[in-house]
Amino acid sequence: MILIPKKVQNTLRTATNNPASFRFALDGVLAGSAVAIATKNHSLLAARLGATDYQLSLIQFLPQMLILFTLIPGGLFTDSLHNKQRMAIAMLAAGAFGLLMCGLSPFAAGFSIPFFLIFLSLTGGAMSLYNVAWQSFFPEVIEEHTRNQVFTQRTRVTVSVSIVTSLFVGAVLANIMNLDKKIIAHQGFYAGSVLLLLLAAFNFRKIRAVQPAKPKRITLFGIKKAVQTLLRNKQFLIFTGAALFFHTTWHIDWTLYFIGQFHYLGMNEFMLGLAMVGTTAAQLATLKFWSRMNERRGVVLPLTFGIVGLSLCPVSMIVAVSLPASIGPYAFLALHTISHLTFASVTLNLYQCLLHTADTEHRGFFMSAYSTCICLSNAIMPVVGVALYHALGGDLNGFRITFGIIFLLRIAAAGVWLLSWKELSR
Repeated sequence: MILIPKKVQNTLRTATNNPASFRFALDGVLAGSAVAIATKNHSLLAARLGATDYQLSLIQFLPQMLILFTLIPGGLFTDSLHNKQRMAIAMLAAGAFGLLMCGLSPFAAGFSIPFFLIFLSLTGGAMSLYNVAWQSFFPEVIEEHTRNQVFTQRTRVTVSVSIVTSLFVGAVLANIMNLDKKIIAHQGFYAGSVLLLLLAAFNFRKIRAVQPAKPKRITLFGIKKAVQTLLRNKQFLIFTGAALFFHTTWHIDWTLYFIGQFHYLGMNEFMLGLAMVGTTAAQLATLKFWSRMNERRGVVLPLTFGIVGLSLCPVSMIVAVSLPASIGPYAFLALHTISHLTFASVTLNLYQCLLHTADTEHRGFFMSAYSTCICLSNAIMPVVGVALYHALGGDLNGFRITFGIIFLLRIAAAGVWLLSWKELSR
């Protein structure tokens, strides 16, 4: 426990009063650490294996496209299972196998990048189905009146380990100068991620359902009924529409942020790591506050504050690139961290809103339909953002205008969410 932050240790100790809560929190540590470590190595390993800019862009695009085609069938299959726990365990094992193959990609001489992209995509598909499975299983284990507390605990430890892994991975790679040794280090990180996912699978076996949902047999009639139920669920449609609009305004600048940080602000790898640590620390510091607000006000209103807060992220970039080069990067680190003080409410509440609006009988299908919409945004909107930037000149002035447009879009997304508050609060 020495390497685990004190807040994580305290959360795990508190969670031991509830065995299921402890297991879900531990799952957040293990699976969250595995995903965080692997994610921080994907682009770096591919680049060091000789990937082109186009191939690097596929690291984001290909897994998302595979997820789009697997989520709906995966959700239907999850609903048909008597034991959703087994689905989660199987997908953790599949994810571990995919990461193992990613780590072995340097040995695929002459075919290393396609080999890497294929298994990275399969890993993404497996982990997305794991998310559907554990999120569908969660309400069968945790009673409604304690879900906010348990989900807060899981989120707290997941965010905490993200800080630790960011610092650890960055520190190790920064102290290795030889290219071949860096590749070996990447392989070591993938091996560690594989081990963590296998431990997560073992831990998940210990969770027991107390309110198991009735399995649904997959038939054409059943699929038709699920679709009809979804289309008649006004709350779910309003939630998904508002959430999708928010995500399009969020995903649109993901690639642009790297361009701004690396090209216009000249931030090195260490400063990029500090930016990630700062935003993660802001979430961790405010998590308790937003969890308490959820208990007093429900989950819809706090989420509105979260979306408004993220509207300040484009402003932080505009201000930073407009300052002298000696000040800009540090101003960005400070402003970007401040703009994430409300982000914990987004992390906590989107899933709880989804649980609130999803039909209990077809929960896996509803979650998959929602996730498919979000994945579509994740695959397309970063490309749209870059295209908008180039259409406006592809220079610093065009960069500022692009982020100004994104700021206005996010304010509009907060307004849409606020308008949906009355319906979602029922």
